[in-house]
Amino acid sequence: MPPVIRLATDNDAEQIQAIYSPVVSDTAISFELKPPSVPEMRQRIMKTLARLPWLVCEQDGEIRGYAYASLHRTRAAYQWSIDVSVYVHENARRTGVGRAVYGSLCKLLAMQGFYNAYAGITLPNPASVGFHESMGFQPVGVYRAVGYKLGKWHDVGWWQLVLREHLLPPEPTVALGDVRGSAAWDLALARGAPLVRL
Repeated sequence: MPPVIRLATDNDAEQIQAIYSPVVSDTAISFELKPPSVPEMRQRIMKTLARLPWLVCEQDGEIRGYAYASLHRTRAAYQWSIDVSVYVHENARRTGVGRAVYGSLCKLLAMQGFYNAYAGITLPNPASVGFHESMGFQPVGVYRAVGYKLGKWHDVGWWQLVLREHLLPPEPTVALGDVRGSAAWDLALARGAPLVRL
């Protein structure tokens, strides 16, 4: 079967946790020090989906990668900005999975009324930097020695993607449920799948 981009469900928690766990255990890409359990991952997915998208790329019942959004900051004036993250199964890297789920995610976020997406990248990580810049993200700054993991201090670079034209004044953002199921929603999800070369 061809790959499909869809919203995550709580049933995806085990496969998502399996993709994420080695990133936490073996790298400084994530600043978590201990991989979350499957129940904790399930809780994170459901908490995110209460307002924001968490997408997976699935083929033949296997999750090949996922992307999700989280609040950039909690103060009111930040409400139109969002953080985004993407993780791809080690056996599916460089197959378009990341581009597929990220592209669909950003379209959905624009539909919800968000204007800016931010991605933090632990440095050095030329593959992630190249990927984000190929998606249109622009560098905006670096937090120097902001995190300590695996015996050393790490910088985190920040990249920004403008999701839509900035209007004055901006309309309030809308919940995921208010855009879910529309024709534009279906199109945003469908646009990513052809990019996958599994």
